[in-house]
Amino acid sequence: MKIFKNPYLFLVTIHVVIGFSIYVFRPLAKVYFMATVGIFLFYLFKNGNKNNEALYAAAYITGAEVLFRMTEGAFIWEAGKYGVIGFILLGLFFSGTSRRSGPYWLYLLLLVPAIVYASISLNYETDFRKAVLFNLSGPFCLGIAALYCIDRKITRKQIQYILWALLMPTIAMAVYLFFYTPDTRSILSGTGSNFAASGGFGPNQVSTALGIGMFCLVVQLFTNSKNFILLVINLGLLSLLTYRSIVTFSRGGVLTALAISVAFIFFYFKAVNVKTRKRIIGPILFLVLTASFTYVLTSVRTSGLIDKRYANKDAAGRVKEDLSTGRKELISSELEAFFQNPITGIGVGKIKEYREATGGVSAASHNELSRMLSEHGISGLLALLILGVYPLIFRFTNRRNFLFYSMLGFWFLTINHSSMRIAAPAFIYALCLLNVVNEKKKNPIHRKRIVS
Repeated sequence: MKIFKNPYLFLVTIHVVIGFSIYVFRPLAKVYFMATVGIFLFYLFKNGNKNNEALYAAAYITGAEVLFRMTEGAFIWEAGKYGVIGFILLGLFFSGTSRRSGPYWLYLLLLVPAIVYASISLNYETDFRKAVLFNLSGPFCLGIAALYCIDRKITRKQIQYILWALLMPTIAMAVYLFFYTPDTRSILSGTGSNFAASGGFGPNQVSTALGIGMFCLVVQLFTNSKNFILLVINLGLLSLLTYRSIVTFSRGGVLTALAISVAFIFFYFKAVNVKTRKRIIGPILFLVLTASFTYVLTSVRTSGLIDKRYANKDAAGRVKEDLSTGRKELISSELEAFFQNPITGIGVGKIKEYREATGGVSAASHNELSRMLSEHGISGLLALLILGVYPLIFRFTNRRNFLFYSMLGFWFLTINHSSMRIAAPAFIYALCLLNVVNEKKKNPIHRKRIVS
């Protein structure tokens, strides 16, 4: 069959089967998790990371993390972040890091003072180990991934494989969600984030993961839709993932995917030649039509509730006063903690205790910027400056990464609505630091010099 001769279509088929199989028999999720780790470990040690196997493994686990959590496939909650950290550390062991990685070593060191201060400031009944690991696993994951990716030479074909690794698990998750709640109308009652439409899991995380898949499919439309069949399949998958992401009623992942997709199309259009620009006009039109159709379909299937959600209205059509759904006050309390303790911060994991003591609320703001400032103080501010400024400096010497602004934008937008609860913002941030090089020609022609 032709489908099995095309590696992309073969992988799509496999992951559609995986998603359906996990829905039919949920314990298969654990088999899927163990197989994922085992297969990537095998190829990593077999090849000694010569082909950046560590990067593919980390990308795949990043894409699959929410599915593993949703289906209880992983044996521990933070398996996604630890998996990314573990594979990247193996990659560093085999391949080392760049001489330009200094700022990210400093970034990792800047995380230490707040750990020391937390050992003094946290309440006696608080589990110090869990508080530190939970709050620093994301920032530490980012630092390790950045050490691996900074100035690492990689071809455009390898970037394509990384995107495939991110995309495939999200296809499996979308298929699982489709069978989990095939009739979304029966589980809607308001305009709040919907757990039932998210596989019984956190809508914010599900929306974010599906948003990654949406972006990867947009890239496929322009770089891997060489015939009509591929174009139709990619548009169909994009419609499925977009629909499932929208019906979670969590806006962060959808709007982030939209923003970084627009950034990709803009910079890709600027980078290619006139002939290629003419060729991609068609995919752009198909993309707009598919996105419009999907949103209209979602509006009909939700009886107009999704329109009210994005208009910041409740089910009765009344405008909600707080667009941030309560996060504005939470962020304000974190900034207040920073201004009161600007040097040391209040310590890793302390912000929930601080908020409960000062305002009687123990909810999280899900904003990594304000959390870093409140818990790390001046060290957190310096760490954030490194993360925000250094990639832009690096960009001056390497402008060939056409995903740069999309990857950096995903990190910034995601940590502002979902913090670093999953590995995605940490790992995808690191991808903007890759040094994209041209493919090496395999059989160069050597011409003899003619001596007259």
